[in-house]
Amino acid sequence: MNTHYPELLRRHKLNPILTAADWPYPVHSVFNPGATLLPDGTTLLLCRAEDRRGHSHLCVARSVNGLDGWQIDPQPTLMPDPEHFPEEAWGVEDPRITYIPELGRYAVVYTAYTRDGPGVALALTEDFHQFERYGLIMPPEDKDAALLPHRIGDYWALIHRPVSNPSAHTGAHIWISYSADLWHWGSQKQILKARRGGWWDANKIGLSPPPIETPQGWLMLYHGVRQNAAGCLYRIGLALFDLHTPEHCLQRSDEWVFGPQEPYEQAGDVGYAVFPCGYTIAPDGDTIHLYYGAADTSIGLATGSVRAMLAWLEQHNERRELIRPPEGE
Repeated sequence: MNTHYPELLRRHKLNPILTAADWPYPVHSVFNPGATLLPDGTTLLLCRAEDRRGHSHLCVARSVNGLDGWQIDPQPTLMPDPEHFPEEAWGVEDPRITYIPELGRYAVVYTAYTRDGPGVALALTEDFHQFERYGLIMPPEDKDAALLPHRIGDYWALIHRPVSNPSAHTGAHIWISYSADLWHWGSQKQILKARRGGWWDANKIGLSPPPIETPQGWLMLYHGVRQNAAGCLYRIGLALFDLHTPEHCLQRSDEWVFGPQEPYEQAGDVGYAVFPCGYTIAPDGDTIHLYYGAADTSIGLATGSVRAMLAWLEQHNERRELIRPPEGE
């Protein structure tokens, strides 16, 4: 490894930790899992599983140590329900899980996919057996979304990635929206813009797992999509946002910190892609276990330190001035 670049996220030697061969029923691939720690310390992954039609559903895998011994639901956990939610006609994908203490439930924000394109959908659950679907909360084209775990002032906050005119190729950027009731969303603000030119995160970016609340601010791991002659490169960078006004970016990494380098990340249905949707934080409050999709085919695990990522970002960032919104906004 090049010693000039610190290894902020270290792959586990058993990677990939989950593949389609582990599933108790036939699937084509498993990837892009949301993640959470249950009260008893069990790691729960809500995995995207794609069938041989090309349609995806969500399935739970549980592990005592978050690494092996996975207990996988014998049937799909959350199937598309196009009869009641027509926006799910072509599948449900890429969940992000946030525990909401005020509600005593987990919020699962996922992509609902239909002929109109991908949109953002929400479901709440206490036990990952029964789900209260809210349906579509952001219309197509929109995805890569997660809720913050508590209100900002009086409002819930949703990070998401809308694309207003996909055919115009004007870029895809990260936004935040607010809601008083989780149903009706407004006050949209762009919080991170894809760069232009030769950058690793030029033209198309998106949220990866839900932001991490730290004393310094909301730490975001986000993906950048670099287009080149051979296709796309999906890699991960860091950004930091103000705790009280999360639409304000404080720091943004100049460089990516995690990219496809292993064979299982470079070859698959979507080659050269690492795509985290979930993490758990150990009891020490610092160790992060990042669960990611590898080449849209399998699931990998990488481990790091939140404090180390914050320290690295402090030294390797595009400086931004914190501008407070006008009074009354």
